[in-house]
Order: sequence, then structure tokens, then C-alpha cells
Amino acid sequence: MANFRGQRRRKQQSELNMTPLIDMVFILLIFFIVTTSFVKEAGVEINRPVANTAVVNESTSLIIGITESNEIWIEGKIYDVRSVRGYMNRFLAETPEGAVVITADKECRSGLLIKVLDSCREAGATNLSVAARTPS
Repeated sequence: MANFRGQRRRKQQSELNMTPLIDMVFILLIFFIVTTSFVKEAGVEINRPVANTAVVNESTSLIIGITESNEIWIEGKIYDVRSVRGYMNRFLAETPEGAVVITADKECRSGLLIKVLDSCREAGATNLSVAARTPS
């Protein structure tokens, strides 16, 4: 009889309630989804110019790429210089404090870079920078 009672106690003590653990995992998942910031990439490889004073910008929301062949890339699509301002208006309506980085190839026309910068500023972008790489 003693063995029978001991076996019954072991079965009762071995129960484990998984509900609080699952609740905690879901809470952590929701926390990480909410706090994650998404960066909209240009979608093209750019050969950036070298600058001795280049610094890392951690708060980037949008990257605009200008290729060697003077194409403007935003989120994997080619845009005309005249449509950059309209895109920026929509982007800034969604993220008013969004940081914009323009990555221009070192062989692109500087006039095109200036036009893209002007379009971004005319749309109301205040946190705007041009990407460069540090000398290696």
C-alpha cells in the first residue's frame, strides 16, 4: 500500500502548467515586433565615396540610392528625379521624423545628387544626410 500512495503522489506532483510560459513568450514577441524599426533599403549596390570625416548614422528610416548610371533607386524600384518629391511627401506623411540617407555612387552626376537633395528638402525632410565610407 505504501508503494501505491508514493506512485500517486509522484503523478500529482509532476504536472506542469505551461500557460504562463506561453503567455510570457507571446508578450516578448509582441514587445520585439512593436519596438523594431524597419529601414527601407535602396535595393541596389552603391560604390560610395571615401570621406575622412564620415560618421555612422544609427537612425535611418529610408535609403535613396543613386547609381553610377544615374538611376535613382528607392525600395528596389527605379524612380525619376521628378517623382522623388512625391515619394518623399508620402514617406514623411507616414513617418514625420524619418531619417533619410542618400547613397550616391562616386561616379554619378553631382547635379543629380543636388536635385534629389532639393526634392527631399522641398518635401519637408529635415533629417537628411549623404552616405560616405571611411578610409580603410
